[in-house]
Amino acid sequence: MYKKQLVFQKYACLLAVIAAAVSFVYSLGIITDIYDTLYSTMMNPNDLTQTFVPGSIIYYDMQEFNRQFTNISIVLILTACLLYLTNTQVRRKYYIGNYAAIGIYSVATIGVTLWSHLQISAFKTQFLTTVDFEALKAFAEMWNKPYSESTLMLDLHYVVAALAIISVAALIGNMVWKIQLMKAEDALIGEGKEAVA
Repeated sequence: MYKKQLVFQKYACLLAVIAAAVSFVYSLGIITDIYDTLYSTMMNPNDLTQTFVPGSIIYYDMQEFNRQFTNISIVLILTACLLYLTNTQVRRKYYIGNYAAIGIYSVATIGVTLWSHLQISAFKTQFLTTVDFEALKAFAEMWNKPYSESTLMLDLHYVVAALAIISVAALIGNMVWKIQLMKAEDALIGEGKEAVA
């Protein structure tokens, strides 16, 4: 009984931890390309108006978001661990703690995904519209520095967000499946019969 559902349940909880960990790793690397191409263009970090490349201030503009994103991703990992603290991955019947763990993880993940998407989309627009790429190319050639107009690291947030949403969908789908099985089992027990998988 519950065999397929219990296997799915284990993978759903594991996926939640993986999604949170991927978010954390992504937060550590999101600004790498921008750092490589724009940081050295700033002549005086104490006066951000002094730059070889107009628009390169985006590197500094992203710092606070990047710090928050990293910290929040750590919190997401902790909320995913709640699933294991409440034995959600192995419990045959769910109790209030299991529902709470799923709810906390789901709300936190959806909230972080929406927040990060809005922030990253705004920074991508800022990067593409304010950075003077001609000046950046000239600077890169003169000082033998990396040059890139790529927004790949910013665009990767779609993959991270998709993984996060899939993990939430898997947990909620599993919970609905679990509730249906529990109701069916209770009905059979009420009739004095043994539940069949």
